[in-house]
Amino acid sequence: MTKSLHPFRWAATSSVSGVSASSTNVWPAWRSDHARAAPRFFPPEVVVQIKAIACELPATLGLPLSRLSTADIVRQAQTSGIVATISDKTVWRWLNEDAIRPWQHRCWIFPRDPNFATKAGLILDLYARQWQGQPLRSDEFVVSADEKTSIQARIRKHPSLPPRQGEAARVEHEYTRGGAWAYLAALDVHRAKVFGRCEETTGIDPFGRLVAQVMEQSPYRDARRVFWIVDNGSSHRGQASVKRLQAVFSNIVPVHSPVHASWLNQIEIYFSVVQRKALTPNDFSSREEVADRLLRFQEYYETIARPFEWRFTRTDLDELMSKMKSSTTSLCPAA
Repeated sequence: MTKSLHPFRWAATSSVSGVSASSTNVWPAWRSDHARAAPRFFPPEVVVQIKAIACELPATLGLPLSRLSTADIVRQAQTSGIVATISDKTVWRWLNEDAIRPWQHRCWIFPRDPNFATKAGLILDLYARQWQGQPLRSDEFVVSADEKTSIQARIRKHPSLPPRQGEAARVEHEYTRGGAWAYLAALDVHRAKVFGRCEETTGIDPFGRLVAQVMEQSPYRDARRVFWIVDNGSSHRGQASVKRLQAVFSNIVPVHSPVHASWLNQIEIYFSVVQRKALTPNDFSSREEVADRLLRFQEYYETIARPFEWRFTRTDLDELMSKMKSSTTSLCPAA
C-alpha cells in the first residue's frame, strides 16, 4: 500500500527556532526543534486515546481493514476529533514506548481444552522427572513421540550449485515430485536418544511399529515404566490407544497432551532441527535418498546432541494461563 498524503500542512510562518519554516536551508533545524517540542503540544489524555485506538481491531472502529498502520491511526484520531493534526512519527513514538505494533500479528491457538492446565502439568512434571508427586526412578523413562507427515522428495530440474565467494548456494526453483514419506520418531527426552522410521503413511499400525522399535530393546524392554508423551492424532488418540498399547507392552504409560499444545511435546523441537539441518533446502534425487538422509541424520544427531534444556515449569504454566485469561478480556493486552 502506498502512503496516503496528509490532508493538512504545517503553517509556513515561523519555526520554533525563530526562522521561516518555508526556508529550504533551515528545514533540518526546524524539523529537529519541532520534534523536540512536539510532545509538549499534546496532553496525556490524547496519548492515551490514540494508544486505545491502536489497541482496537479495525472492525470495531468500523474500518474495512485487516490491521492498522500509523497513518490509519492518525486518520482515525483526526476523524474522531481527538486531534486536528499530528504526525505519523509522533504516533509511532508513543506506540513504541509501550511496544504496541498493530501492524503486526501472530497466529495463535487459544487453549480450549477444559483440562488444559492439568494435562500440561503432567507433561511438565515428567520433564522434571516427577510423576504424581514422586520422583522417577532410574529405570523409568520418558519418551516424546509424533509423526512428521508428507516429507517430499523434490527433484530439481537443474543441479544445485555450492556457495562461493560473494554468492550463496543456488537451488533451482522448478522441480518434479519424487514421492513422499511420513517420518515417525520418538525421543528419549532425558537421554537425547532418537528412534525413527519412514513409513508410507501415518496410522495405528505404523505408530505401533515405532512403539515396538523402542520398547523391544533395552533398557525400555525391562523398564519399570516408560511414559510416552503423544498428541491427539488419530494414530494414538484417547483411551482406545492406551488400552491398545498396554495390551502389548504392560510397562508403557501413554500421556496425552492437551488439544492444540504441540509446543509441549519435545519431539517437535527435534523435528524443527531435522527440518533446518536435513531437509532445507529440499533437493533430493529420489524418495529413497530422503529416507536415507533422515535415518543417517538421527544417527549423526545422537553423536552431538544433549537433552533439551527445558525451562518451562508449572509456575510458568500458571502465569501463562492467567495471562491468556486476562488477554481475552483486556482492551489492550500487554505485549
